[in-house]
Amino acid sequence: MFSPTRYCTAALALVLCLALQSCADGFMIGKRAYDSGDYAAAMEAWEPLAQKGDPRAQISLGRMYRKGEGVPQDYAAAAIWYHRAAEQGFATGQFLLGEMYFVGLGVPQDYVLAHMWYNLAAAQGDEEARARRKETAAVMSPTLVVEAQKLARDWRPKKQ
Repeated sequence: MFSPTRYCTAALALVLCLALQSCADGFMIGKRAYDSGDYAAAMEAWEPLAQKGDPRAQISLGRMYRKGEGVPQDYAAAAIWYHRAAEQGFATGQFLLGEMYFVGLGVPQDYVLAHMWYNLAAAQGDEEARARRKETAAVMSPTLVVEAQKLARDWRPKKQ
């Protein structure tokens, strides 16, 4: 028996699967281009995905801006892309943003925010973030460590 609800649900599921497949394909097209040194093609593939909120594409663009690969080196732009991925709860973005705050690249140097972002990435199992959090705490006062821990506890991911 024909059911309009079941038909619409199936059609919606198909559209969603195709959209997700398209994003995955677009990311891999960018990765292949990046790996072959074709940074312009990588940027062309990743930028629309990053604008739509794909954290892998955001991190990839951040890396390109940080290193100056196919674009002028721009630490502030790198930090913006890392921040977008970090805000969604993506551990790699959180770790990389922590690095930017620790050193002061593209953002003001801020050990509290570095510790907070490392803490969030470490909570997801990132061992390097765990080590960097410990190194950061070593240069902070106990009061600042407590402040960073509170920020991490109170933090909630945001959808883009």
